[in-house]
Amino acid sequence: MYDDQNIFARILRGELPCYKLYEDAVCLAFLDIFPVNPGHLLVIPKQKAVSLSELDAATAGHLLMTAQKLADSLRVSGVRCEGVNFWLSDGAEAGQEVPHVHLHVIPRFKGDGFGWKVGPNNRKALPAGELEALASAICRAQGGVPCS
Repeated sequence: MYDDQNIFARILRGELPCYKLYEDAVCLAFLDIFPVNPGHLLVIPKQKAVSLSELDAATAGHLLMTAQKLADSLRVSGVRCEGVNFWLSDGAEAGQEVPHVHLHVIPRFKGDGFGWKVGPNNRKALPAGELEALASAICRAQGGVPCS
């Protein structure tokens, strides 16, 4: 359920300030005030949506295209940026802290200390039969979208 008092909703309404980088009819991009690295920014839709699945394809695509343009800007801005992570946490269990869709664009550089934590039960190869069962279940859930 969408919370109209979440920090991004309040920024969109102009109740809280932000360091705006880009805005159009669909989205707003601004600096993260608690950045992983300097230049870390967020791209958010103006539409009220907690989960990515609540956005139509055009809006979701627009967020990514905006993030791509801003990543290009980071690379030539003088901000230390040897690479970029695009990070979208969808749901509390995935680490989403603000209940409004938001795409992080994080400038990265060698030795910055940021990384993806992988637990001891993650990143283990699965047997072919299990992979086939997973692929089949996901393909069926797509509602008729053909899978190879």
